Amino acid sequence: MITVHHLNESRSQRVLWLLEELEVPYDIKFYKRDATTNLAPPELLAVHPLGKSPVMTDGDLTIAESGAVVDYIVRTYGRGRLAPPPGPDFEKHQEWLHYAEGSAMLPLMVLLYTMRLGEAAAPLQPRIESEIANHLGYVNQSLAGRDYLMGGELTAADVQMSFVGEVGRAFGRLADKPDMNAWVDRFHARPAYKRALERGGDYNLGR
Repeated sequence: MITVHHLNESRSQRVLWLLEELEVPYDIKFYKRDATTNLAPPELLAVHPLGKSPVMTDGDLTIAESGAVVDYIVRTYGRGRLAPPPGPDFEKHQEWLHYAEGSAMLPLMVLLYTMRLGEAAAPLQPRIESEIANHLGYVNQSLAGRDYLMGGELTAADVQMSFVGEVGRAFGRLADKPDMNAWVDRFHARPAYKRALERGGDYNLGR
């Protein structure tokens, strides 16, 4: 059985959501951030050398990195659900899986870190804001006229990209992104998303 090594207020919440959408049985091992540093506890180092979440185990297999975890779950347990069949749509779907952490999250994370520097970060702010606007604008444009990233139905691409939407909203960057803002509202309303929140605990991003 899958075990999700789940850190509160983290990307691992979307792994729980994916498993709920697919109705795949799973266990959760909970980890709490350090109250002072907000970092993951050292116990996660026993699961994976990076000591970060999400990490999942499935029997003797251990997988870290959100995109790899999402891809594995869909291929192994999806039975054709939440991903397009082979073809151009499938390749676009895979692009979204990699884009979420490879490009879209970077400027948002840089903003998070530089916010702690105060005026020392001022020279970086124009470039950071430009990159955030560029990436969130791209996502918003991609959602124009559709409910989800691949069209009318939810796929794993939406699950993987959800953290981008939630962090963008938490930073107040979706006010002028109506299609992206509606997308976040849409997936927040899904029963499987709500079940994942009930199981996962503390998670306030984008709410």
